[in-house]
Amino acid sequence: MKIFLFRSMIGIFFGAFLAVVFTNLYVISHDHIMLDGTLFLKNSLGSIFCGWFFTVSSLYFENPNLRLYQQTALHFVTVILLYFILAFGIGWVPFNMASFSFAIASFLGFYVVFWTSFYLYFKRQMKKLNEELEML
Repeated sequence: MKIFLFRSMIGIFFGAFLAVVFTNLYVISHDHIMLDGTLFLKNSLGSIFCGWFFTVSSLYFENPNLRLYQQTALHFVTVILLYFILAFGIGWVPFNMASFSFAIASFLGFYVVFWTSFYLYFKRQMKKLNEELEML
């Protein structure tokens, strides 16, 4: 439970940080003096929720009772469902076939890159640890 709460806080804070950064970039690049408060609230809450479920859903990978393909499948299904429900609900992705197709392709591309990067990183860490254990 401690890990869940810690990851929840990290995700919430990271999502809030990204919301502020993107809002500031938007204000700077568009020379706006005022923002729509309702729109800011909706987007920042969406960013916070998105940060939360992306960090908490990685707990699947710490369950030793599941194989890697099961962990990956559960994580993928969880994040894609929650993300697209959120993205359509808030309006980050317009509700039409072209936007949906582009969003799915982008999501899959990013997911594959991040999953592969983490896999290779942890595989390299495991190799280093095994080499150090053999030297003992």
